[in-house]
Amino acid sequence: MKQLTTLIFATVMVPWIMSFTVKDEYMEAKKPKIDTVNYDHDGFPQDSGTDQAVARKPNELPTCLLCVCLSGSVYCEEVSPEMTAVPALPKETAYLYARFNKIRKISNRDFADMATLRRIDLTGNSISEIEDGAFLKLPNLEELNLSQNRLTKLPALPTKLHFFDASFNRLKTQGVKATAFKKLTKLAYLYLGNNELTAVPQLPESLHVVYLNNNKISTITDETFCKGNNSYYIRSQLDEVRLNENPINLSENPNSFICLLSLPIGWYK
Repeated sequence: MKQLTTLIFATVMVPWIMSFTVKDEYMEAKKPKIDTVNYDHDGFPQDSGTDQAVARKPNELPTCLLCVCLSGSVYCEEVSPEMTAVPALPKETAYLYARFNKIRKISNRDFADMATLRRIDLTGNSISEIEDGAFLKLPNLEELNLSQNRLTKLPALPTKLHFFDASFNRLKTQGVKATAFKKLTKLAYLYLGNNELTAVPQLPESLHVVYLNNNKISTITDETFCKGNNSYYIRSQLDEVRLNENPINLSENPNSFICLLSLPIGWYK
């Protein structure tokens, strides 16, 4: 009888137990495996030697997952979740568009070793501070747009700039060195409208357009745009000047624009 019981257990119970074991192994194999994915400096995945997942904060996500990276251009516009700092950029980046985010500060390390950068557009952020050397290591930077931020002063600027826009900030005269633009011999377009400037900084000979409208400029002199002691001097490249919406009376300095080919655009006293 004992032998019969053992035989029944072997032929019925053992297969039943094994079926559950096989099922458990099958279900375990079907579970998705979570692997750690490491990304290189360009935002692309690379092999990793660990099997544990690493949780990342929004600002720590690879740049090319948060933004669109395409042929040397990086588009990080209105990123969600909020982008509060400049992301790590692929080394070949030439054009950065990081408009309408919540970036608060630009540090010296944000664009370190980024010699390929030619254009940076940071319009519509919350930038209130830029470290003085943040843009000086960008020898090929031609266009820099910092409009619609919260700047009260400007950092040192690279000498090859062709276009610079810092309109709609909170710039004050004490935060903009008188010679801030003088050595920018390739600067053609300068936009400083809608700030709190009380004086006009020295302007390079290369300028074609300068906007200084909607500031607090109350006085100009014969030296602001021209050379008061040289009646033969003509500033032939400066095509457009805007000084409207400033507390300035142009009739007090009739010779202020004698070297220009056209008078400032807009309504004045």
